[in-house]
Formats: sequence, C-alpha cells, structure tokens
Amino acid sequence: MIKNYFKIAYRNLLRNKSFSIINISGLAIGMASAILILLWIQNEISYDRFHANDRRLYEIYSNDTINNSVRSLVNTPEIMAPVLKDDVPEIEEASRYSSDENLLLAAGEKNVKVQGATVDAPFLSMFSFPLLKGNRNTALRYPYSIVLTGKLAKKIFGNEDVMDKLIKVENDENFKVTGILKDLPNNTQFYFEFLLPYEFNNAKHYIDSDWTNISVRTFAMLKPNTSVDEANARIKNVIVQHSGKRAKTTEFLYPVSKLRLYSNFENGKAVGGRIERVRIFSIIAVFILLIACINFMNLSTARSEKRAKEVGVRKVVGARKKSLIGQFFTESILTAFISGVLAVMIVQFCLPAFNQLVEKQLFIDYKNIYSWIAGIGFVLLTGILAGSYPAFFLSSFKPVSVLKGSFKKINALVTPRKVLVVLQFTFAIALIICTIVVEQQIKYAQSRETGYDKNNLGYVYIQGNIPKNYELIKNELLNSGAVASVSKTQAPLTQNWSSGISMNWQGKDPNAKIQVNRYTEDGDLVKTAGMHLVQGRDIDIKNFPSDSTACLISESAVKVMGFKNPIGQLIYDDPENWHVVGVIKDFILESPYEPIKPFMVKGPKYGGNAIHIKLSNANNISTNLARAEKIFKKYNPAYPFEFYFIDKEYAQKFSDEKLTGTLASLFAALTILISCLGLFGLAAYMAANRIKEIGVRKVLGASVANITALLAKDFVKLVAVALFIASPVAWWVMNKWLQGYNYRINISGWVFIVAGSLAILIALITVSFQAIKAAISNPVKSLRTE
Repeated sequence: MIKNYFKIAYRNLLRNKSFSIINISGLAIGMASAILILLWIQNEISYDRFHANDRRLYEIYSNDTINNSVRSLVNTPEIMAPVLKDDVPEIEEASRYSSDENLLLAAGEKNVKVQGATVDAPFLSMFSFPLLKGNRNTALRYPYSIVLTGKLAKKIFGNEDVMDKLIKVENDENFKVTGILKDLPNNTQFYFEFLLPYEFNNAKHYIDSDWTNISVRTFAMLKPNTSVDEANARIKNVIVQHSGKRAKTTEFLYPVSKLRLYSNFENGKAVGGRIERVRIFSIIAVFILLIACINFMNLSTARSEKRAKEVGVRKVVGARKKSLIGQFFTESILTAFISGVLAVMIVQFCLPAFNQLVEKQLFIDYKNIYSWIAGIGFVLLTGILAGSYPAFFLSSFKPVSVLKGSFKKINALVTPRKVLVVLQFTFAIALIICTIVVEQQIKYAQSRETGYDKNNLGYVYIQGNIPKNYELIKNELLNSGAVASVSKTQAPLTQNWSSGISMNWQGKDPNAKIQVNRYTEDGDLVKTAGMHLVQGRDIDIKNFPSDSTACLISESAVKVMGFKNPIGQLIYDDPENWHVVGVIKDFILESPYEPIKPFMVKGPKYGGNAIHIKLSNANNISTNLARAEKIFKKYNPAYPFEFYFIDKEYAQKFSDEKLTGTLASLFAALTILISCLGLFGLAAYMAANRIKEIGVRKVLGASVANITALLAKDFVKLVAVALFIASPVAWWVMNKWLQGYNYRINISGWVFIVAGSLAILIALITVSFQAIKAAISNPVKSLRTE
C-alpha cells in the first residue's frame, strides 16, 4: 500500500507540473530560510556548552550600589581568585583572566601582533579547549611558559615542531612553548591566540593586591554536587571583608553557560540579553516555515474540485477515510522531501554569504548522526504540517455531493483559505514594519551628536619604544605636514577604560556613590578631537606646568557635582587632588543608545596608552598614513604600524542593531517572496475556475481593467485585513524592543502606511499578472463547449 501511495503521489506531481514547481519552490525557500536561522540559533545557544565541566563553571560578578541603583560588574580584584581557591571549600579551582590585546610576539625574524590572555594554570583543566600538544595540567605552571593556538603557531613557525621553542613577548622576556591549542571554536565567548601564565606576574611581583581595584575577570569551578547557594553565601562579602570599604558591594556566582545569552542585568538581577534576539529569530523561523506550509495547503485545497471526483470515486469503490488521509500525507511528505533536498542545496550555496553577514562559521555537520536525525525529523514535520489540512479537508468529501457537483461553498465570507492568506500577509507586514522601525532606530542613534569630530581622526597604541620617543615622534608628525594635531590619552575615544565612584569634592554628600568616567590627556585633546569648550581652557603643560594635575570636566559632571563656578574647583581622586581648568560639552564615549555619564579628563601625570592623531586635510589619507608610518617605524622598528580610524570604531557600536535589521530585512523579503508564490498559484487557479465567467463578461463589453480589478480585489481585501491585524501586533513588539534603549525613537504612523502600501502593491502586482493574462484571453476559446 505504501508503494502505491508513493506511485500515485509521484504521478500527481508530474500531472500538475506548474503547481508542483510552485509548491516545491515555496517549501524549499521556507525550509532553507528556517535551516539558516536554526543554524545561527544552534550556534548561539551552544556558546561554552561544550566544556566537560560546563555545569560547574561560574564567573564571579559584583553587585555595587551606585546612586540608589544596583550595577552588576564583571571585573574583580586581581587577588580574588587565589583567595577564593584557598578560603571557599565549595570551589575546586579558580582562575583569573586578563585580556592582552595587540601584544608583539617575535621568533627569529618573524613578528606578529595578536590578542592573548594571561590566566592561572588551572584554566586549561577548567575549560575544555582541545590541546593538540602538551599537558593541560602542567602547560601553564611555569612562569616562562606560553601556549599557542595552532593557527598562531603556524603563522610564526610554519610547519616546524614548535614545542619548547622560544618566543619573545613585547621585545622583553622569552617564553617557552609548552602547549598547542586547537583553534578556538566560534561558539565561545573567549578570544585569544596565546595564553601566558599568571605565575609570571607572581614571580615579577606584578600582582595588584588592592581589593578596591577591579581589573580582571575571575572564573571558578565548583566541586561536584556542590550547592551554588552555599558557595554564594561564602563569597557574598569577600571584597568587604578584605578591603574594609565598599560596604554596599556583594559578590555572586554566575554560570558561564549563560554569559552569552543572559548578559544584561538590572538592579543586580539577570534580565536577558541576546536571548531576546534568539527568541525573535526562532519565531521568525517558525513563521517562515508556516507560511511555506500555508502555500501548500492553499494550493492543495484550491485544486479541491479536481481532486474531489477522485476522492468520490475512491470512496464509492470502498476506500476508507484513513487510507485517503494516508495518500494525501504521502503526497505532502514526498513534496517536503524533494523540497528538503533542494533546501539543503540552497543552504550550502548561501552559507558563505550568510556566514560573512553574521560573522560566524556555520555549517551542516553531515558526519553527525544527530544532524541526519534532525534533518529527517524536520522534513517529516514540514510534510505533516503542510499536508494536515489538505489531507483532512479532501478526505472528508461526501461521495454523493461530489459526484452531483454540489460540494462547493460559493462566495463564503470566511473560508480556511482566506484565513491562511491573511495569516501569511499578517506576518509579512509585521516583519516589514519591524524592519523599518529597526532601521529608524539605528539612524536616530547614528545622527546623535557625538561631541567630537570623527573625520580624519584616529589613534595608535603606545607600545615598544614609543613611550621613550614620544616627544620626538610627536614633533616629527607635526612637522611632516601629514598631521594637524596630536594628543596622548589613556584610551581610544570610543572606549571607556576607567571609571570611579570614590571621587570627592567640596559639597559632595559623603554617603553618595556617583560614578564618573575617567580619561587622560597630555594637552591639545580639544583641538585634536574637535571637542567643544564651554568654559575655561584645555590642559596645557607647556604654558602651565602645574597642569599635570589639571582636569577638564563635562557638562554632566558639572551638574552632578553641583558646581556653580567649576573653574578652579578641586576633585580628589586617590591619591591626587585635580584642579578644574575647563568644562567641555558632553560627548559619547560608550553606547550611543544610553545617556551620557559624567566625565573627567585628567592631566598627564600618570601617562597614557594611545596617541590620537588628527590627519591633515591638505593631503589624501594614504599620503598622510605613509608619512606617519615612516616616522613610527623610525622610532619603533620592531612593531608594525597600525592606525585605527575613530569613525570606523564608532560605527562598530551599531553592529548588533545593524545585524538585526539586516536579518529582519532579508527574512521579510523571503517571507514576501514565499507569500507571493502562493498568491501567484491561487490567482492562476481562480482565473482558471472563472474562465467562462470572464469570457461572458468580455462578450458583454467588460474591459481588461474591469476584469483585472474583479479578480484582484478579493486578494487586496485580504491583504488589507492582514494590515489591520499586523499593525497593533508589530507596534507592541517593537515598542517593547525599544524599551531596551534609553535613547530611542517614537514609532510614527507613516511606518504602518508605508508597510501596508508596500504589501498591497506587491500583492496587486502578483495577482494582476494572472488576472491580465486571463482578461486578454480569447473569449471564444473559453466559451467553447467542452
């Protein structure tokens, strides 16, 4: 019987080639879209779940009460990890993690700048990063050891055996290679190409023992069958107990497996994060697949008149309803199987571009048995979902009614087919609205005044011989004609590296904790960055030697500090008093979607980490960079010249929202395409069923426009109903999404008008093709007696 089912299903597919192609194409596009989204979702939810000890791995967070609100901080004191290991019996191992960016590694004539990390020796036994060579228990136990990834080892040494070879770090100390890691997977929050041991810092006495200075991340692995609540109770007041300060600070363990998806905190509690995006795209995947299945349902039931007689005859000769349902399910599963094969081909073709878009390396693991089980299950689920309604609808026809030709409901106000079309376009219109809102929010944030001029502004990191040659480099840059201005700063203008809550000034409430972001400069920052002075002057060491402890404060800082006359005021930030010489207009240092925090720019007493450079407008950028590179290579030959443009760095702040908008636009377009395929098929069937009516109308004088409008208006009405349903749903979803941003747009009414008009226009164009084709046909042929 099963063989007979497939034989009949195959014949039906061949008998109706055009509609089979529409069905298979719609399902294939829907399945391919769903597969791409599911691959992305699987990657997101698998972050750091591959570690053998993943259920026992935690990161230490701190809850700090500032301005009567609780902030959750990921950074911890450098001394915390060894103390927790010794004092908390529930903790089996602990490790610090300090990211080392742009370090120079050299071996022989080969120099590379890469990102690494300094960790404690147990790090490799806590986290299951595959070790190709070396012993994970001992690889980082010695002060002068280093572990490389396979990619970095090949970059430095080629195909040589790298074990026990020496690598010089930052042109200073030599480290021996004691292990080779397999390149990190793309589903881990960690990013490093080498690991250095904290034993080196211990041996050099570089460890900061100040419990109030939070500068590293701390990870802990609990012992098996340990209570997390008990461990949390023991570590809750560890900073307070050891520092005697910050009485409102508490610590807690947070699962490593949740760091990727649940990284947002409000008042000390996790409130979500990337999981919201995962949920949104999970819904999109389900609805795209559902829309593709709706096409199949609509086209199958649209052919009910042709299949009805077949059903009637089968029932008269003894076929049971169960066997008819099996037949129709077989047809849908066969269609789904063909579509599934085509979908996999589409996915393989599109994956390189999709990977580039989402910045991942997604793939289908054909060697994994679970991939095949999931694939077969996916095809069966799609086939059953698509064939469920047609199977029960077509098998329910009564033979007598069918054979008399009286089974059809004429001009019913509400039919399942109309409901399904409305559902399709409801989701398509909602996606269009969401896409427009996301784009508007991005543009709104991008148009926000930054407070400085990004054009021709960039920076280089201070490293190697730059500190001792800084004045020579600065003078030659200014004299080269390539540079308009130079300023040494603590960090890039697009990043916040320091903030404090312990600053004091005259009139401050001693019980208040006010967070102020810190920055440094050695002069000319206002000129270099194009900032705006509101009062006073910039820091100027040449004319005012005491400016080494001078500072600028922002307008927001003036407000929270309560200064009526800020110039000359003193701000104490341990261990110095800083005197205010100027007030600058607020500028965006962190997220462009968040309110600007109070800001303080200190003088150069404690040095800097970056040199900001304003390139000259007199030359093109390549000429300016070539001249600057020549000067830096002259005084710092061991390091490659790397210039980072501020405008590009600033643009990265919008990357997550841009990705969301791009993916929403892509899948909105695919949703519309699938919906239009269904409309196209339905319109063709409607035109075919009303061909004689069209012939009569043409004979009686109806124009092509009249007939086209007659056939198209029913579909346009359905799209209008979909717009009416989609608008409030999309408004609610996007309004909730926008609540996550302090700096956000208000959703305007024109968004719904544009989305609705676009959907109606697309539907009208799709249906009109078949309507016009039917309207211009020869009425003589359509009225000819069969």
